[in-house]
Amino acid sequence: MTFNHSYYLFRVLKTGLTARKILNATKLTLSYRLFLAGFRCRWKLSPLFISIEPTNVCNLHCPECPVGMRTEGIERENADEEVILKLLDELQSTLMHVIFYFQGEPLMNRNFTNLVRYAHSKNMLTSTSTNAQLINSETAKKIVESGLDRLIISIDGATQETYEAYRVGGRLDKAIEAVENLIKWKNVLKSPSPFIEIQFLVLKTNEHQMKEMKLLARKLKADKLTFKSAQLYDFENGNPFLPNNKRYSRYEQKPDGRYYIKNPLRNRCRRMWYGAVVTTRGDVLPCCFDKDSSFVFGNLKDKSFLECLNGIPAAEFKEAIRKNRRQFEMCRNCTEK
Repeated sequence: MTFNHSYYLFRVLKTGLTARKILNATKLTLSYRLFLAGFRCRWKLSPLFISIEPTNVCNLHCPECPVGMRTEGIERENADEEVILKLLDELQSTLMHVIFYFQGEPLMNRNFTNLVRYAHSKNMLTSTSTNAQLINSETAKKIVESGLDRLIISIDGATQETYEAYRVGGRLDKAIEAVENLIKWKNVLKSPSPFIEIQFLVLKTNEHQMKEMKLLARKLKADKLTFKSAQLYDFENGNPFLPNNKRYSRYEQKPDGRYYIKNPLRNRCRRMWYGAVVTTRGDVLPCCFDKDSSFVFGNLKDKSFLECLNGIPAAEFKEAIRKNRRQFEMCRNCTEK
């Protein structure tokens, strides 16, 4: 294990091992199991992690991303910094991890590092995911200085042609330069963070470059390289991005010729129980698969986060999941078992 891996593990333990957070995690686990058994739990629940959406737009047009596929009619909206800081204050004693990402490119919000720095000061593990097109030397320095714990950089190809087949409008050399700038400033500032993870979505267009990607990640001195399966839309009759490598496909073809997600889709959802999503508008959603904000539990401009999470809409949605998860379209394309 390298120093950066060790430090990241230390941060995970440091942010999670407090009496209040351990008690909250235990309470969540027990309430989840009681719920699955059919018992209604009246405990006031607080999540272990939340995803906060810094901005609702992106600078790229990835064909399988709801934000990237939008070409017009979307007015840019950044998260209200005051609302987010209030949220972090509310959850500071129980929240372990803040993911500053939902949809959109997080670094398009100029206050991004301010939000990270504040969460870091509250002893919360922080992470985000980016296409890295906006990370120049100055931005890289600010990211390192913010205390961000984990930074996922999407690089889905070892050549420009392959990369832009999915990251439409993006440049591979910019993504590579971003990693180099981050490594440089980590060294200059003698900072063990952020933990830099390169993420490679395995698609039919790039699966032949997985070995090349391993060499590139090693050359860039990234802390980790992850090969990830992609969530696809309109997959039932096949999809041009569906890889041949079955290990990295979320979908499999059945005897009727149609494709189905491999997930057995049991009537449960641990992801929804332990986490939640907050959009730029302040809406509280059950999970990151609710791309269209179809199931809003409440809004932070009207209620506290815990009032939203423990209110009637949230309770009714959880009960509906327990009875029949397949009734929800977003759940039929979900990997949570």
